[in-house]
Amino acid sequence: MVRERVERKLAAILAADVAGFSRLMGVDEAGTARALREHRAAIDPIVASHGGRIVKTTGDGILLEFLSIVAAVECALAIQALMAERNAEVPQDRRMLLRIGINLGDVLIESDDILGDGVNIAARLEGIAEPGGICLSESSYQQVRDKLDTRFEDMGEQHLKHIARPVRVYRVLSDATPERSKPALALPDKPSIAVLPFENMSGDPEQEHFADGITEDITTALSRLHWFFVIARNSSSAYKGKVLDVRVIARELGVHYVLEGSIRKGGDRLRITAQLIEATTGNHIWAERYDRKIADIFELQDEITSNVVATIEPQLYAAEDYRAKHKPPESLDAWGCVARGLSLIFAMTKHDNAAAQQLLRKAIAIDSTYAQAYSLLAFSLSLANSWGWQPTESVLAPAWEAAQKAIRLDIDNPWAHVALGHIHRQRLELQDAVAEFQTAIALNPNFAFAHTHLGLALCFLGRSDEAMVELDIAERLSPRDFQASLNNIGRAIACFIDGRYRNGIEFAQKAVRQSPDTAGAYHLVVVNGALGGAMTEAKAALQSLMRLEPDLSLATLDLAVYARDEDRRRYRKAFSLAGLE
Repeated sequence: MVRERVERKLAAILAADVAGFSRLMGVDEAGTARALREHRAAIDPIVASHGGRIVKTTGDGILLEFLSIVAAVECALAIQALMAERNAEVPQDRRMLLRIGINLGDVLIESDDILGDGVNIAARLEGIAEPGGICLSESSYQQVRDKLDTRFEDMGEQHLKHIARPVRVYRVLSDATPERSKPALALPDKPSIAVLPFENMSGDPEQEHFADGITEDITTALSRLHWFFVIARNSSSAYKGKVLDVRVIARELGVHYVLEGSIRKGGDRLRITAQLIEATTGNHIWAERYDRKIADIFELQDEITSNVVATIEPQLYAAEDYRAKHKPPESLDAWGCVARGLSLIFAMTKHDNAAAQQLLRKAIAIDSTYAQAYSLLAFSLSLANSWGWQPTESVLAPAWEAAQKAIRLDIDNPWAHVALGHIHRQRLELQDAVAEFQTAIALNPNFAFAHTHLGLALCFLGRSDEAMVELDIAERLSPRDFQASLNNIGRAIACFIDGRYRNGIEFAQKAVRQSPDTAGAYHLVVVNGALGGAMTEAKAALQSLMRLEPDLSLATLDLAVYARDEDRRRYRKAFSLAGLE
């Protein structure tokens, strides 16, 4: 039998696409298509000057081949620098930001096309790159690390879709990268830990919320110990599904210890493995496997927490009760509804928030004494009002009722006090809001979400110095929080209060990059820009804001949340200067 000869070669592959291209097309189809053509025309000479060949273009994507991996990386840097320059005067929400993946690998040759894992890996790396960023495979990195004056960040091993083996990935840090890697965070002066998302080993996607719920409960139990520093679940969940060296995670989160584990649920049985790792060395200092009935889950969570605390601080373990101070529900089904509901609330969309309310009401129907279900329902209702998803008259009264019920059932439930604080803020009762957020923090000093909302309430009261302290604490407790834009919006408000407008612009623009569909971020670019003499930035932000709030005018500008007349006057003046009528 004659084997068909397959032609192969080693090639440097660059794959690129436009981040959020579908959204841009939805906003302005013709303008987006025109801008894409113009950007490509500007990029083509750069590709040619670096000896690159355009293999093919697909919609907003492009595949390039180079003879040299150094040339491929230099070309990528030049392209991102050019795009940054071309985007400089474009409103934030209309910018075309490229994601680039680069791989050095073996490819199959078919006429003018190239195929195989060498190409597929580059395409998958492009998919995990940040907008405006560049990711390299390890094979590429090893060839360029000593040949280019460029900094790299080791992202650890990544499981890439449809790639059989994990690939170690490096992120290029350059002036074209929107968010530079932060230095390692300083370790707190008390025991610090991050609880990573427990892995669902059941093979059933429906059990993901079960694993998330166990992770959340263990995090909460540890958080309520005043002598522990515990990273918020929102930041820990950023590592879900990723394969990274725990030492890298510990550096990014600034902790001494990492707790990780897995869950397998089958029938009425549950198998949980958990291991505690000393992050600075990577040494496993405690590991255990549990085989229990599902009905024993709450006792099991306490046992895991107990073992973690006893291992890290045995002398303190003897001095303080390690158990969470809230009563577990009577029914596992009620607990499952609440676990899923919390995840949906944090998705921060109208649809998910409504689905969360249905689940939380179901939990209450199952167990009418479950304080956490009432607490989260109250917060979800108040959140729907603050985002304009549900009108005030239909949600604030039931939100208040649910929060009060939670307090009656469990006065030490931090979420109940956060919900009350949020409702007070919606009612413009800012002093009462501050008091409730402070109570939540006294009950759980590691509650990053409460620190953020306390900081915002203090901002609106004009207490900017205190607000900045709370916002900094929130970021330290949750350094990879998907809601980081809220902290930067708060900082931008504090700068507006103090008249530090240039700093305010920087914080507000950072919030825009983190959450380009959040109107509040654009508000603060307008305000700080107009009052700080950066009128170009202010006018551009106002144009972007009008696309999100088309009915906005000086007459409809909502200033009631600011407690001080002077702040309201300056806010209105800023929008008038920027051109709002």
